[in-house]
Amino acid sequence: MTAATAAPDTDTDTDTRPRRRRHLDHGAWFLVLPALLPILVLSVGPLLYGVSLAFTDAQAGRTQPTQWIGTLNFQDLLKDTLFWESFGIGLLWAVGVTVPQFALALGLALLLNQDLRLRWLARALAIVPWAMPEVVVGIMWRLVYNPDAGILNETVRDLGLGDGQAWLTGLGTALPAVIVVGIWAGMPQTTVALLAGLQNTPQELHEAAALDGAGAWRRFRTVTWPALRPVALAITALNFIWNFNAFALVWVLTSGGPGGRTRLPMLFAYEEAFRYGQFGYAAAMGCVMVAVISVLLACYLVGRLKGGDER
Repeated sequence: MTAATAAPDTDTDTDTRPRRRRHLDHGAWFLVLPALLPILVLSVGPLLYGVSLAFTDAQAGRTQPTQWIGTLNFQDLLKDTLFWESFGIGLLWAVGVTVPQFALALGLALLLNQDLRLRWLARALAIVPWAMPEVVVGIMWRLVYNPDAGILNETVRDLGLGDGQAWLTGLGTALPAVIVVGIWAGMPQTTVALLAGLQNTPQELHEAAALDGAGAWRRFRTVTWPALRPVALAITALNFIWNFNAFALVWVLTSGGPGGRTRLPMLFAYEEAFRYGQFGYAAAMGCVMVAVISVLLACYLVGRLKGGDER
């Protein structure tokens, strides 16, 4: 009798488990939905609309209906030397900002990780640029680079090194000057990420390496860097993508001038869309940039997966 009465209970539990899983799945979707809706409405939706717009002849102030023109915008884009020049400037800008930014942030993170006096104050000051909007950073550095009363040219004159430069309007100095601002503005988040990675490195490994006679460089190479490498790869990839898509900072500093020397791809697309009204053509530029960023992300993810397999 006991076995006979226990069997129906087992069957009942087996039947109710899938129902419970389905109920939990539905509940999880309801919890995630409030976070997904803004992404779908504000990110995925405009992205899909922009992609569709790239295959049309949409223009500002056009009285005729927008027509589907296929890949004509992309064919014109392949022949547009100005766009590819801006693309090269964008790559130069992204590399020129990301690499020195990482090197300087790594050095600063290593310094802030030491047991120094007033370390809390140094950490607070290190993230000040992060708290400033890009527009404010651009205006502040325009004052620094001012050819007549800027602090940089005043310092050059006081040191007897010349009469100063027109930093943001000179053909040879505009891009390096903007890159310096990009490095300064982007260092805090890189420093914070690397500092967090350093603090997660077990101190016992450093102590064991020191007991084995390893110097500072060897401890960094064999202990610190292997633990820090995943964070370093992640923050470098994100910084490169962020810098390649930069707009506000460069727009405030130079608006893409002089002579297009600082016209990044995002600035070029903005001008085509809102200065010349070529919405379809600008959307095609955006598609090309999204494709480039997607390839970079894919390379990064493949590298991370291979690194995880090796570990």
